[in-house]
Formats: sequence, structure tokens, C-alpha cells
Amino acid sequence: MEAEMLGKLIDQVSGAIRDNADDLTKLDQAIGDGDHGLNMKRGFDAVTEAREEIIGLAPAAALQKIGMTLVMKVGGASGPLYGSLFLGMSKVMTEPPRTAGAAADLLGAGIDAVMSRGKSTTGEKTMLDVLVPVRQALAEASGLETKDALEKLRAVARDSAEATIPMQATKGRASFLGERSIGHMDPGARSSALMVTAVCDALEGEGAR
Repeated sequence: MEAEMLGKLIDQVSGAIRDNADDLTKLDQAIGDGDHGLNMKRGFDAVTEAREEIIGLAPAAALQKIGMTLVMKVGGASGPLYGSLFLGMSKVMTEPPRTAGAAADLLGAGIDAVMSRGKSTTGEKTMLDVLVPVRQALAEASGLETKDALEKLRAVARDSAEATIPMQATKGRASFLGERSIGHMDPGARSSALMVTAVCDALEGEGAR
């Protein structure tokens, strides 16, 4: 992965998490421990601190470093899950994906790792309810212009996060609330949507060249 592009991705994603940390905390106060925003900010602040080291690494090693940093710094349930996302991708990364299909396969490897780590699937009011639809949209984006594909991914991420509001949580801390978890957006779904949108924002300028 080109160092300049990777640096841009780190900056965009970390900035999105930092700017929305309070929102993530409020969501988590409703159905979780109330620390998702703070934990995610701490994790991506650590990624930012390691930015220069990360962008100097080979693609797989860069993803592994990000994953391990998130595991160690985010804490709670989110650290191992988001860490697994990047570690799963690192295991299949050989070169930066050049097509939507290749990107879908890469994200799919990360999703598989999250599912394995969390013993979870879609429909349980988690980050997977955003990541899985985004992967599907990526797989279907091959024929689209770059700008249209990125706009579609943003919309899918946003709509998928909102679709967790009427769900009843059956996994994680929120599952303890039973029906009281209905009516609240899942914090992990929201942070995943923020990350997807940030990645699209970073890539849009590249695709327009």
C-alpha cells in the first residue's frame, strides 16, 4: 500500500472517530458500558501516533500493526473485534486491492475474523450489520464509476447503521437489556459506518485522478 495513501486513510479514519467520539459515547451510554467513544478514540489516537512507522511497512505488516494497536489500546469488547478486522485482512493482503472485487475479498477476510472472534453473525445488532452489507455492496460495485461506487458505499454504511435501531440486541452487553435495546443505534455499527465513510472520503480524491 502506497505510504501516502495509507497515511491519508489513517488520518481520515482517525479524524472521523475523534470528531464523533462524544456521539459514540452517547450511543453506548444508552445500551452499553458508555465507553465506546473514549475507547475508540484512544485506539485510533495510538494508531495516529504510530503513523510514520505504519506507513513504512509492507501492506500486510501495516494492517497487522494497526490491528495489534487496536487490540492493545481500545480495550473492552471493541478492541479485540476491531483488531480482528485488521488482523484478518493482514493475513490475506499481498498487494493493495486494485478492484472493487479485490477490496470486497479483503474486507471479507476481516469480517470472517470478526465473526470468529465474536461468535456472531448479522442480525444481532453489532458492527457486522454494517460491515457485511458494505462488503456485499463492494462486490456489486465493479461496473460503477469510482465516484458512484463510493457514494453507494457511504449510503449502505449509513443506512445499515440506522437499520440497527429497531433491532433487539442478542450479542454483547446490549443483549442484557433485551427489548430495551430496541430503539437505539448500535455503537459498533455507528463506528463502523464512520470508518467506511472516512475510507471512501480518502479514496475519492484518488479515484478522481
